[in-house]
Amino acid sequence: MGVRIAIIGRPNVGKSTLFNRLAGRKLALVDDTPGVTRDRRVHAAKLYDIDFDVIDTAGFEVAAAGTLQARMREQTDIAIREADLIFFMIDAKAGLTPDDRTFAEVVRKSGKPVVLVANKAEAKGAQGGLLEGYDLGLGDPVAVSAEHGQGLPDLRDAVVEALGEERVFADDVEDDLPAISEALIGEDIVDPDAEPAYDDSKPMRIAVIGRPNAGKSTLINALIGEERLLTGPEAGITRDSISVDWEWRGRAMKLFDTAGMRRKAKVQEKLEKLSVADGLRAIRFAEVVVVVFDSTIPFEKQDLQLADLIIREGRALVLAFNKWDLIDRPQEALAELREKTARLLPQVRGLLAVPVSAETGRGLDKLMDAVLKTHRVWNTRISTARLNRWLEKTVAHHPPPAVAGRRLKIKYITQVKTRPPGFVLSCTRPDEVPQSYVRYLVNGLRETFDIPGVPVRMSLHASENPYASRAKTKK
Repeated sequence: MGVRIAIIGRPNVGKSTLFNRLAGRKLALVDDTPGVTRDRRVHAAKLYDIDFDVIDTAGFEVAAAGTLQARMREQTDIAIREADLIFFMIDAKAGLTPDDRTFAEVVRKSGKPVVLVANKAEAKGAQGGLLEGYDLGLGDPVAVSAEHGQGLPDLRDAVVEALGEERVFADDVEDDLPAISEALIGEDIVDPDAEPAYDDSKPMRIAVIGRPNAGKSTLINALIGEERLLTGPEAGITRDSISVDWEWRGRAMKLFDTAGMRRKAKVQEKLEKLSVADGLRAIRFAEVVVVVFDSTIPFEKQDLQLADLIIREGRALVLAFNKWDLIDRPQEALAELREKTARLLPQVRGLLAVPVSAETGRGLDKLMDAVLKTHRVWNTRISTARLNRWLEKTVAHHPPPAVAGRRLKIKYITQVKTRPPGFVLSCTRPDEVPQSYVRYLVNGLRETFDIPGVPVRMSLHASENPYASRAKTKK
């Protein structure tokens, strides 16, 4: 088991900046506003030759029970219990505060090894704050600048001294995000005639998105069976996109909780813009995206825009109608919602919509069954031979219309991408093929090869004329 290091301290001392520095990418949101981080975030990190997991936490605050700050404090307490080593961070520029002394006592009582990190040591006058760190009784403070990467060699030595070389240099596994796909937004097919079996050995990436206060974090907590994410009645609690590793029926999953996304016109503050951008990034790296609707006020304009965004990104989409326990006539409401789903989101026929209650746990198994089914369809591969047998019958039954008195010729079709399925259709004058006929072919593909509920890409190409270079010259 690898080493886990939690970064602890009062708000705005630079914990998330150090987290990003150690993780090697800008994962956590960073802003001058105190209290940006609320949930705890875990990620693989590296400090020269040391591999470990680093935990970013909310700023330690004294708060009354039941408040949002108190719930944030509980998440930090969990991080302390999970950690093998604690980086207790202070602001060398501002010097020690009463809160620093209070929280230093909390950390000391935990019994965990502690490295005192004096951040912002590059600032003018930071030497005084650095010397004040000795008053905490947590050992020699390590002067660093998380923003500029200064002092990291000393931090590395402090980690080795606190845990010992044998514990520090244990094997660790690094987790990397996949590259963003291009072109038809899918994965290239090496052999177009092959139809390989569905591979369920790889972890599935699932992003959960929706409007503020739709119940996204509560849904993820209900799925994994623990209070992993910060929840409450307040709208907009989640700010960072937090990933959670989980296993369902033997299948590895990686769940991404995201910040609530309001309409673009309403997003004015810089911090909210950063949160939304982080959520959009999670969508691009996900395989399946679950859009959480509030069943009491479903199909707001923003819900439809989010669904349309996911379809354009080529992700597999599943709708979750949350707060179903608040619906009085569930059968009538479900029939109405599914009718609206088909009518308002015609881009993807057969879209799966599942009523759930994150509060009571109802419908969660059906939701995950829908996620797995949609993911399997999203990975669909069809051999070229089967596609062209289908195309021959389809074109014979309904030939393409004539344009300007000349009939269009459809020659062949092949699948060139998966995730989502992408097809290339060879024909004459591709620019003149009506979009209505392309939709006819796409709907025929969905029905014949059972491809419901995922985006299907169709690209039209003109076949090459082998005699174009041998044109006769006039004599």
